[in-house]
Amino acid sequence: MSPAYDVIVVGARCAGASTALLLARQGRRVLLVDRAAVGSDTMSTLYIRPSGVAFLAHWGVLDAVVSSGCPPLDTIEYDVGEVRIAGATPRAPGADAAYAPRRGVLDRLLVQAAQQAGAEVMDRTSIRELLRSGDRVTGVRVDGGDLTARLVVGADGMRSAVAEMVGAPAVVSDPLASCVYFTSWSGLRTGFGFHERPGSWIARIPTHDDVTIVSTYFPQQEFAQIRRDPLAAHLDAIRRHAPELYDQVADTVPTDRIRGTGDQRNFYRQAAGPGWVLVGDAGHHVDSITASGITSAFLQADLLATELAGIDLDDHGTTDAATARFGSQRDRATSSTYRSTLDLARLSLHPARIDLLRTVANSPRATQRYFAMVLGILDAAEFFDDPELLDLL
Repeated sequence: MSPAYDVIVVGARCAGASTALLLARQGRRVLLVDRAAVGSDTMSTLYIRPSGVAFLAHWGVLDAVVSSGCPPLDTIEYDVGEVRIAGATPRAPGADAAYAPRRGVLDRLLVQAAQQAGAEVMDRTSIRELLRSGDRVTGVRVDGGDLTARLVVGADGMRSAVAEMVGAPAVVSDPLASCVYFTSWSGLRTGFGFHERPGSWIARIPTHDDVTIVSTYFPQQEFAQIRRDPLAAHLDAIRRHAPELYDQVADTVPTDRIRGTGDQRNFYRQAAGPGWVLVGDAGHHVDSITASGITSAFLQADLLATELAGIDLDDHGTTDAATARFGSQRDRATSSTYRSTLDLARLSLHPARIDLLRTVANSPRATQRYFAMVLGILDAAEFFDDPELLDLL
């Protein structure tokens, strides 16, 4: 008997919904399954880098994000003590700005686009186990019965049940680096930006409805103490390291409760095996301090869809070779961001970086190129191999 689906995607958020969208557009019969309701909220930095926005534009989803009322983040401010740099958000092809839509909005729009492409959606449904034929995954078991597929995609997050069920090993693993807390504030007169000090990182990210998300990052070893009164620690960090921002939030009531975590794992899991593949945080996760997760999810969905294009999923050898190639592509495409994120998440501000920023601040062009490097648009080697920068140093 033929499988009911070509692909079952487990997890209907950024990585899973994007994967379902792209594979459905290839004419495949796709089922998208999630244990939560479509459009439910989740803790997130929200930020989509310009290269991630470019994917939304290419997929035809960006107009819906803009129409939802999400403001464009077309400038960046960054201060490290007395050194401050500011400039326009670097552009990527098809993207003139970054965006930070609420996850309930973004995830729902991606699921709707997947449905319009022909994908079926089954939310509020948990996967109980994977179906197998020998060592090959052939589907999933849910409360309503067995669902068969030629390929199962695990896009169910950092604590992926699919990854656990297939026994996907961690091929790279690094210690926890930072812990983070988020609050939401209405009516702040501020744009997108960062404040960095030794042992502290603060980000402000405007989103829908004139709300700004403020996140504070602390060293992992302080988590046990901070979690006793996270709001006090959060506000104290803002007061000490971003006083202008504190002046605005001091007499304002947050629009939501404080949220946070000390469990920001840093790893690469084996990406694929017989009949299964992992995308997004399920296969690769890194500290949220550089807000690269959503953009990485889009990138991985695009890489997987590209590798599977034209593949006969009944040809197991060809399918497994394609998903293995995806894993190699994923590792190459994300390794630089992974390492730079870990460097930043350790929150040890090196004097050399302050010296570099002081130099960059003297040149609008160098500032623009620096932000392009930070957002992954420009390679670090290209940034440093620049005659103007070399003249400034």
